[in-house]
Amino acid sequence: MGELTVLQLIIVIIAGFGCGFAKTGIATLGVFNAVLMMQVFPAKASVGLLLPMLIAADIAAVIVYRRHVVWKHLFALLPWVLVGLAGGYLLLSVIDDTRLRPLLGCMLLVLIGVQLLKDYAGSAMKLLIPESAWFTTIMGSLAGFATMVGNVSGVVMSMYLLGKKLPKEVFVGTGAWFYLTVNLIKLPLFIHLDMITADSVQINLWLIPAIAAGICAGIYVIPRIKQSQFQFIVLLLGMCGAIMLTVQ
Repeated sequence: MGELTVLQLIIVIIAGFGCGFAKTGIATLGVFNAVLMMQVFPAKASVGLLLPMLIAADIAAVIVYRRHVVWKHLFALLPWVLVGLAGGYLLLSVIDDTRLRPLLGCMLLVLIGVQLLKDYAGSAMKLLIPESAWFTTIMGSLAGFATMVGNVSGVVMSMYLLGKKLPKEVFVGTGAWFYLTVNLIKLPLFIHLDMITADSVQINLWLIPAIAAGICAGIYVIPRIKQSQFQFIVLLLGMCGAIMLTVQ
């Protein structure tokens, strides 16, 4: 990957902090982190750089919420997630950065739109989300594809868990176990695609303090801010970045 520029260094530190912060309750930061990284790195390199950071944050989240999980929801989803992962792997093996950037930009715009709909439709949307087998199939496949191509399955997974009407801690805990499991499955695939290299792992190791700082900051800050306002700002910034990826 070579030596980082000052701008790239700043971006990876912010993204590392954001990965930790996101695990404390602002899942939409995942979209923002992906957009931010792709402004200064090639698309595939940015996705590969993010994965080990996410795994480190996932481990911390699982430690905190290890007892708050409904395994049946994950087991029902996992086979279809694997289908989505396979589709994403095949795409990444044939597509180049030039074509991947606008594809990710469009996908992120769709996911941001879905997140905004979920946020502002409120309880009405819960009633519209089905609990049928086909819904699990669609959500699992989409989550697998989105996480493989861009590490951005958070919005899809939130939609799936929203339909299960879980208490907040169980919602977060079940999601934490999902992200850790799926991200560990992705790890050898990313290595095989040369999206994770020895150089990128060195950068990831250097960012562990930033990830830890993000987790600690999130634990302190989240109870003291209006999450809806913060989330709206994050999504707005993510939308601007996604539009830039699309037009580029």
